[in-house]
Order: sequence, then C-alpha cells, then structure tokens
Amino acid sequence: MTTSTRGSVTLVGGGPGDAKLLTVAAVEALRSADVVLYDRLAPHDTLPELAPHAHLINVGKTPGHHPIGQTEIERLLVEHAQAGSRVVRLKGGDPYVFGRGAEEVAACRAAGIPVDVIPGVTSAISVPAAAGIPVTARGVTHLFTVVSGHAPLSDDEHRHLAGLGGTIVVLMGVATLPTLTQGLLKHGLAPTLPVAIIERGFTPTQRTTVATLATALHVASAAAVRSPAVLVIGEVVGLADSGDAAASRLLDTAASLSE
Repeated sequence: MTTSTRGSVTLVGGGPGDAKLLTVAAVEALRSADVVLYDRLAPHDTLPELAPHAHLINVGKTPGHHPIGQTEIERLLVEHAQAGSRVVRLKGGDPYVFGRGAEEVAACRAAGIPVDVIPGVTSAISVPAAAGIPVTARGVTHLFTVVSGHAPLSDDEHRHLAGLGGTIVVLMGVATLPTLTQGLLKHGLAPTLPVAIIERGFTPTQRTTVATLATALHVASAAAVRSPAVLVIGEVVGLADSGDAAASRLLDTAASLSE
C-alpha cells in the first residue's frame, strides 16, 4: 500500500502470453504494484515473481463466461486506487487493441484517478510471427487489416473487408469462422486464398492449422480447433510452409524488386 491518499492505475499490455515478451516498462510497473488485476490471456503464471508485493486478482473471462463483468472490473480499479494503491491492470496483447482499455481509462478519469497505459506486443502481429507468417511482405502484400471476430461482421463489413485486399488478421474468430468465410467468399475473395488458424500462440502447445477460404470451416472442425486462436487470411500464409523455402522465396522476391 502506498503512503499517499490517492493511488493510481496503470494499464499494462502483457503481450500474447509469454512473460519474456513483456516490455521493460511493464516489468517495472508490476514490480512496484500493490494490486494487479489480470486477464486469462495475460502472462500470469509468473506473477508472484513479477509482482512480489501485490495482491493478485484474477478477472479473466472465457468465451461466453464472464464471472467478473467489465463494470465490476472498472469498479475494482477505482476502488483500490482510491484506497491509495498502485494498481496494475494486466491485459493480454495491447490494451488498446480489442482490450477495452479505452473504457477502463475513461472510468478512472471519471473518478479522478491518475491513469496511464503501457503498450504491449499485440497478438495480431506476434502470433502470426510465431507461426512463421509475416503479416506484410514485399511483393506479396503491403497492407493488413485487424478484425475482431468476437461478433459476426455485417454484410457491408464483409464486402469492405474483401475489397481491401492484403492480409486479414482476425482475433477471437473461431466461433464466427462460418459467417466470416461465407461473407468473404460471397464478396469475391478467392476460394483458394490461404488461411492459417494459430492456436495458443507462444505456448508449448501452439498449433497451426492451414486451409483455404473454401475449406477452412471443414478443416477447422476436423482438427477440433479451439479458442484462443488467431486467424490469418492471405497469400502471406504461404510463406510459412517451410522455413527454408519461405526465406528463399522472400529473398528471391526482394532481389527481383531491387533489379
């Protein structure tokens, strides 16, 4: 407990789940924390060592099961900070990438609590990288779009997404895979477009399932794909078919573009 009458809140991006990917600033914030509210996908296994003086509170959610709702999480942040604690809100990925960080910052500011944000390594880029998939590659694609798969997209959103081209990265998209694939196919994306589903990125049980847009639903079902997973849709998936072949192809492409 701090000696001041008013504490503070720091939202910390924990990255994709491996504690080695925490930033230096994140480690320092945890080391000085009095209270840590942590998510399911944040790196929490080593929290007793990372935050040795803190009271640890699990506020994690699973798909369809939210034992501690968002309003209650915000109330706890404010309550502990008003009691004088240095509070860390440890979140998976980055707090501002589908992490509801903006809502928590707003709740703290409304209560007059000092709050800051330490960015984290987003799973939108790091998990594909762990599977050997770059989200952009010269000569393949120069843009990528990150989408939340928590709820089905509308028909207009599918149409706009299909029209953008490039790489599509979907977070929390296992449950909405049927509507996603159908919508993108309806609006003109090629049935042969590669799709990768990367489960449990940066864990010992990480697994990548590769299919096409037309076969993704069947292949995912046969493989019993489960959340948490990151979906990657685009030609960049082909760069991960084998490390040596992918590296060689990238070098060849770069060389041809430089000529």
